[in-house]
Formats: sequence, structure tokens, C-alpha cells
Amino acid sequence: MNTENTKLSWLARAIRWVVLWYYHRQGWTEVNANPDLRKCVIIAAPHTSNWDFVYFLGAATTLNVPLSFMAKKQLFRWPIGKAMRELGGIPVDRSASHNYVQMMVDEFAKRDSFMLTIAPEGTRSAVARWKTGFYHIAVQAKVPLVLGLMDYKKKQVGLAGAIWPTGDYLKDMAKVLEFYQQTTPLYPRKGSVDFGEA
Repeated sequence: MNTENTKLSWLARAIRWVVLWYYHRQGWTEVNANPDLRKCVIIAAPHTSNWDFVYFLGAATTLNVPLSFMAKKQLFRWPIGKAMRELGGIPVDRSASHNYVQMMVDEFAKRDSFMLTIAPEGTRSAVARWKTGFYHIAVQAKVPLVLGLMDYKKKQVGLAGAIWPTGDYLKDMAKVLEFYQQTTPLYPRKGSVDFGEA
């Protein structure tokens, strides 16, 4: 999320104000274990509620972390399209077959700072297996995976440790699983997942 007021339109500032106002009323504690990272893929998991996004954006703004995220292109139309881009949104076309991995790798190559947030489940509903695009993006862009922290029990939100992908998906995901087994999502029954094969 863009954290510089001078670069935001009135609508983007209004959205950010509402997010921050609500976020700060909920009593969360921010965590940032990776203050110097400016290029990474942030794993937003477990993603079991739409509130995850609101709280994560609130924490990122408070921490002055410029997040980026992918969203369906329909959300980038007038009147909110400009604000969506200013807040870090990147439009993607879900109605056609596109190489999202290469698209995001190209974004990493042309930007000095790019902290791409991805929910591997692809939905807030319970899923049997994570999608693996986030991992392939990190490997091909040569950037670390950062563990997005969203613990409803401890009321902690932010960025935990970084993992440099080795190319061995299952080995790297074992480290990711170890971390997320210690966090509590809003709906724990939706947070269990099989990583499958890359």
C-alpha cells in the first residue's frame, strides 16, 4: 500500500483512513522482522476471512511497508480504478489464460521496490491444496519468501521471517508449514492445507 499521502488521490486517502481507523480500534500489535527488504513475495496465509486483508493493509500502512497485490481487472475501472492502483493493486485478467508468474517476474525486474502479497490458497474458503504460483514467482525473480503474520489469538499482524527458496518446493514448504502451525487464523478449520507438488 502506498504510504505517502502526497501521492494519493482523495479516494485512496479516504480508503486508507477508513482502513487505519478500523484497524487501530481492534487492538492489533504490528510485527516487522524484515525492515530492510524491499523486494519479496509475502505469503498471506492462512487466508480464512476478508478481514485478513483489511488488518494486513492496516498493519502495512502503520509500518510504512509499501505492499502490492493482484486483483481482478474489473476492480480497476472508474471510479475506483485509480485508487486501487495507488494503494498497490495490479490488475489481472482472470477470464483468459495468462502467465501470471512471468507477469510478476517482469514487475520485479523493472521495479526498485516490489513487495508482492499473495494468498496461496487463492480464496478465503477452505482448500485442499495451495496454488504454487507464489513460489515460482519468488524462485524466478530471485527474491525471498516473507512469512505474512496474521495471528488472531495473539492479535499480532505483520511480517515474520524470510525464507530464500532453494528450488526444492516441498523442503521449503516444510519450513513454511512449521511457522504457520504456530499461528491461529480467524477460522482455524479452514487453515489446514496440503502443499502438494510444485
